[in-house]
Amino acid sequence: MKDTTTMVCFWRESLVSFVNNRWLVFVAAMWLQSCAGIGYLFGSISPVIKSSLSYNQRQVARLGVAKDLGDSVGFLAGSLCEVLPLWAALLVGAIQNLVGYGWVWLVVTGRVPALPLWAMCILIFVGTNGETYFNTVALVSCVQNFPKSRGPVVGILKGFAGLGGAILTQIYAVIHSPDHASLIFMVAVGPAMVVIALMFLVRPVKGHKQVRPTDGVCFTYIYSVCILLAAYLMGVMLVEDLVDLSHTVIIVFTVILFILLLIPIVIPVSLSFWIDPRPPEEEALLPEPQKQEPGGLQRESSELIFSELEDEKPKEVDLLPASERQKRIAHLQARLFQAAADGAIRVKRRRGPHRGEDFTLMQALIKADFWLMFFSLLLGSGSGLTVIDNLGQMSQSLGYDNTHIFVSMISIWNFLGRIGGGYFSELIVRDYAYPRPVAMAVAQFIMAIGHIFFAMGWPGEMYIGTLLIGLGYGAHWAIVPAAASELFGLKKFGALYNFLTLANPAGSLVFSGLIASSIYDREAEKQAHQHHYQPQNWGSIFSGMFGVDEPLKCEGAVCFFLTSVIMSGFCIIAVVLSMILVYRTKIVYAHLYGKSSSTRLT
Repeated sequence: MKDTTTMVCFWRESLVSFVNNRWLVFVAAMWLQSCAGIGYLFGSISPVIKSSLSYNQRQVARLGVAKDLGDSVGFLAGSLCEVLPLWAALLVGAIQNLVGYGWVWLVVTGRVPALPLWAMCILIFVGTNGETYFNTVALVSCVQNFPKSRGPVVGILKGFAGLGGAILTQIYAVIHSPDHASLIFMVAVGPAMVVIALMFLVRPVKGHKQVRPTDGVCFTYIYSVCILLAAYLMGVMLVEDLVDLSHTVIIVFTVILFILLLIPIVIPVSLSFWIDPRPPEEEALLPEPQKQEPGGLQRESSELIFSELEDEKPKEVDLLPASERQKRIAHLQARLFQAAADGAIRVKRRRGPHRGEDFTLMQALIKADFWLMFFSLLLGSGSGLTVIDNLGQMSQSLGYDNTHIFVSMISIWNFLGRIGGGYFSELIVRDYAYPRPVAMAVAQFIMAIGHIFFAMGWPGEMYIGTLLIGLGYGAHWAIVPAAASELFGLKKFGALYNFLTLANPAGSLVFSGLIASSIYDREAEKQAHQHHYQPQNWGSIFSGMFGVDEPLKCEGAVCFFLTSVIMSGFCIIAVVLSMILVYRTKIVYAHLYGKSSSTRLT
């Protein structure tokens, strides 16, 4: 009887530990994020909308801008997450997704009367805006649960958001519907079902935030699963594209995909039931190896000393080699501590925080570093999003019938870019104490090469171009959130992150909505004249957003040649901005991650 009671208590405690395990929250957030990338499917659903509603490319570009605005305007999501329980915020996002894309599906299939373009833009905006709730809740919860591992956590979570398009495309292949509008129905219903199932699991948990010996093994396991998942999806898509498979084989492929998605649950199960299970109360009492300030007063004093150090250190210190610079800074800091303790000096309090401390959004908006990050992101991610939004038309113009494979491929490369961006940028800051934005500069240079491939029309341009653009674009969304949290703090991370995401629709509005669509329609008009089709003047193009026009179609590499060259140039400018940010933040990262630093790392 005693043994039975002991076993019952053990399983009860293990179950409580499992439910409150930060790794369970992380795995649930990964599943949640796999539904937060529905915007990347716009390249697959836009040809259906274009043909069903007889839109031209400029009108489709308007829908793309509305989608990007919905995906990036997260102020409402950030505000609601501060006043509502996180599960309620997720429910609001699920309802928006269902209503927005559900109505689009009804319009495209003719079940309800057609709506004017502005109304369709609102529906696309509302549906895609649901993603901002999923993103905000997942990132804020997991960054708070893993404050010492921001790079890997953000990279993996944003990676699964990029993979959502490939996952939904594979599920769509199982449905095997000749009606291409079924994909819109999946986009409306699928994410809402998953979010409702997970909305009570994804939240910050008490305790469990220290660096544990098992963390390294767990992250390695997650990375391995991510790479296996990406390789599997890529192999499946290539086989499905090259070989005419039976429906049964496709179902088997999809079942294996779901098994791979479920495998990470092994981590919280093993940690809670077999490997040293501890309830949250005991976890909170564990020592933190890297925590050096036992009290709030000392922590505040350390922050003030760092601010004083920023003001008092000689400028030539920044020009010294890293090891010598760290010694000089540590020596000066020790002297300041001693002088402050003896009362010889009074550490002055400044009006605002210094980089590396907690900023509000308004405080960050007056910092040059914040705007350098914003405009670098605008140019880099905006050019990548132009390719993603126009991928269906790009592949059709080059003679490819199956546009879905390229949408799925860029989702996979986007996924790997986010995973790799988080991993390698973490190596840079941890091992070398070098600014994380240098990884963003590398990603933007890779994207510049990808745009050149699209422009030149070289053999295999769609495959190589989607590879380079997907990797570079994805890396942005692992690097930028982590860098923002390091330079401007975690306290208002949700507001800072949602403001930075405005770079996406801003870039899309200029690059896709104005540049790419105008060039495409101009080239289509030229080809219409050459083939003796009814010409369409510029006035009819601008009035297209209010009326119904004959869809314009362009064929050949010339359709996106000039656009790709311009996008490549923007990426080079973004590289320059990122390197300026690197130069300006060297001392901050040396302070945060330098081996001789005695200050906090939050």
